[in-house]
Amino acid sequence: MAASITSTTKSASRLSAPGAIVAVFVLAMSACVLGLVLWKTIDARRNALQQSEIDIRNLAHSLQEHATHTFQAADVAMSGMVDLLKYQTPRPDRFNLFLVNTAKSLPQIREFGALDAIGEWRYSSLTETPKHNNSDRAYFAYHRDNTDPGLRISEPLQSRLTGRMTILLSKRVSDQAGNFNGVLVAAIDTDYFSDFFKTFDIGEQAGISLLRTDGIVLAHWPSMDVGKDLSGTQLFQNRLKESRTGFYRVASPFDGVTKYFGYEKSNEYPVIVTVAVPERKVLAAWRNNLKSDVAVAAVLLCSVILLAALLSTQFRFRLNMENALRERESRYRLLADNIADVVILLDRTGNFLYVSHSVEFVLGLDPKDLIGRSCLELVYPEDLPAVRAASARLTDRVTTENVVFRTYRDDRSIAWVEINFKLAERAEDADDKIEIVGVLRDVTQRKKMQDELTALNARLAELATTDGLTGLANRRTLDGFLNRAFAQDGKLSALLIDIDHFKGYNDTMGHQVGDDCLKRVASVLADATINTTALAARYGGEEFAIVLPDVDEASAMTVAETVRLRVRALEIPNVAAARGYLSVSIGVAHRTARSPNETVLLGEADLALYEAKRRGRDCVVTHAALEQDYFSAGFERRG
Repeated sequence: MAASITSTTKSASRLSAPGAIVAVFVLAMSACVLGLVLWKTIDARRNALQQSEIDIRNLAHSLQEHATHTFQAADVAMSGMVDLLKYQTPRPDRFNLFLVNTAKSLPQIREFGALDAIGEWRYSSLTETPKHNNSDRAYFAYHRDNTDPGLRISEPLQSRLTGRMTILLSKRVSDQAGNFNGVLVAAIDTDYFSDFFKTFDIGEQAGISLLRTDGIVLAHWPSMDVGKDLSGTQLFQNRLKESRTGFYRVASPFDGVTKYFGYEKSNEYPVIVTVAVPERKVLAAWRNNLKSDVAVAAVLLCSVILLAALLSTQFRFRLNMENALRERESRYRLLADNIADVVILLDRTGNFLYVSHSVEFVLGLDPKDLIGRSCLELVYPEDLPAVRAASARLTDRVTTENVVFRTYRDDRSIAWVEINFKLAERAEDADDKIEIVGVLRDVTQRKKMQDELTALNARLAELATTDGLTGLANRRTLDGFLNRAFAQDGKLSALLIDIDHFKGYNDTMGHQVGDDCLKRVASVLADATINTTALAARYGGEEFAIVLPDVDEASAMTVAETVRLRVRALEIPNVAAARGYLSVSIGVAHRTARSPNETVLLGEADLALYEAKRRGRDCVVTHAALEQDYFSAGFERRG
């Protein structure tokens, strides 16, 4: 009776063991699937937010740079005008014409004007100088009561001249004794920024804003709600105090929609650019993927249940086959533990004892033909030393050697292979029956991809610093070089070169010929700076720049004239030019005490280039000569 009970218990144990294993398997697999879906969901959401942060921050940075350059161009031009008005009293007709030309060169500026000490208009870029008095404007009172010479950016106000919402840029005009002598103003339509912002497709309910640091909205798209005071928002209460750039989640003060909000404050001017994208749009792709993941998880769980049912049946079959498999296990252990692609077995002299049939697919060779041959016959001659050296390092049964070499396929073509091999012996063999077992795989494609990746990395490194068309340094390299040169060299000159009538040349000859023209001009610039510390770069379009460290103005003028003459010597026909041939205009600027940074230095070179264009092109003008012309013109009028 007891024996019968014991037998029944063992039988029940054997029957229940597969069921328990299957149950554990189902629970484990279900937990893995659900855990994987949960992890993927959390990770995908985090990645979506990270990518959104990168995109929004990058856009905010680009728009901040655009706003800064917009104000900076006007600031540079107005600084020169303020200096002129400080020491001279130009004739209205001449100075008004100068204001008109300057306004035309700055597309963001609608008009320039100068008020006297009591708010009356002295000069204007308009057809008729306005008659009304502006002493009641806040910007006039500010400059009258403060000696700050910097640029002031007004809140949006309705223009008395056009009726449009306007941002006024203003600077104090002082006489030589430092007393208040009026205000210089430049008008920018708020629509200028709004029109630019709407060119960026960032989705419905998204918004871009330009704000003053006191919270006043200068421009906003798409609502056009300017003049609004946001100083009480989280941005101005907390965020700006912590960092000049940031990213966070907030309810929009314009429409109340929850959005992800990025901002960046300008280093030069009291303005901030913000970009807000609705949370719904940021996470839209994530939500769609989540639905797909849930569907896949459901399919996987169903598959797990089905697999569990099959496993339950197979376990019983496995119990019956276990004894037979145990008897064969030792026979196949050596190969089963090492198999990968092609399994080989060598004697200690390197002759093939066994080659798996996969060699037919990898190298196209018949395994029977290899038995008894030396493995070194298949090694590319130049790689024999590496293979022999790896074989010599096999001194014990623990060491595994790896070597990559070339071999021959059946058609005598070359293939790259990788082999891992070690000393091994059969369990029943004596020590003198030690053999070498190896696993060989085809790595030709991997080697090809590695070589292509190496070449691509080298090409990318070159493209990151050079202009793809001309081979000169690109704008990013130019900015970095100029920044370092300005910090290191007390003596510094910059040239801005513009190809005259290039648009007409392009329209007439075609873009392909235009590209060839740019390459030839770039070659002249490269030759002018070869074997020197100078840098020639493509500034943009048909404009180029040369930075000359430790070079004074006279030497820079010589370089510029040489470049101009060599370009003319190319004798490239240009029917769009009055002279009939291609020429360049060059603006030269030299670092002085009035050049506080590299941006101003480039601005001075740009003004000189503009003057060279105005004088008829195909000439070189220095910024210093331009200043002398301004002063001379003033003295002549006063005389």
